[in-house]
Amino acid sequence: MQNRLPEIIDPTHLADKRGELHGQISLKRLTRLSEKLVSDQGVVMVDLYFGREGRTPKIDGSLKATLQLECQNCLEGVEFEIDHKVNLGVVITFEQVERLSEELEPLLLEEETIPLTTLVEDELLLHLPDYPKHSHDCIANKVIKKHTVAFDEAATKKPNPFSVLAKLKSTGEA
Repeated sequence: MQNRLPEIIDPTHLADKRGELHGQISLKRLTRLSEKLVSDQGVVMVDLYFGREGRTPKIDGSLKATLQLECQNCLEGVEFEIDHKVNLGVVITFEQVERLSEELEPLLLEEETIPLTTLVEDELLLHLPDYPKHSHDCIANKVIKKHTVAFDEAATKKPNPFSVLAKLKSTGEA
């Protein structure tokens, strides 16, 4: 078992050796992901196993992290737990993508090697929610409800400008 993760990996070579990678990557090193976070404190736990499915190199394992995303209601931080199961088939052409089994997601490589941080970051970005929100009724919902109730109360207390017409109609004057 290896605790120190390499910067660059060769998935095909690791698949031939049935390699394993176990360790942590700081969220600060994942720059594209960090842009979407309220705080880049924390780590991603990486457990990857390399092998082959037929002739196709594959990567199985998991990525675990607790991310601080911005709640789209109140704009405060909201914790989002990721426990993502990795199941990738390593391919270099689009024809190989079409031949992958349904259980495997394609990892299309342009070169033989790939930065491990890029692989991890891509997988995490794909599993972020579109609109992160607190599971509870956060402050924005309370403010909206408060203003809605105040608006409804103000609307019911306002005199109806057509009440004069109603009075004319009832008295028969017109």
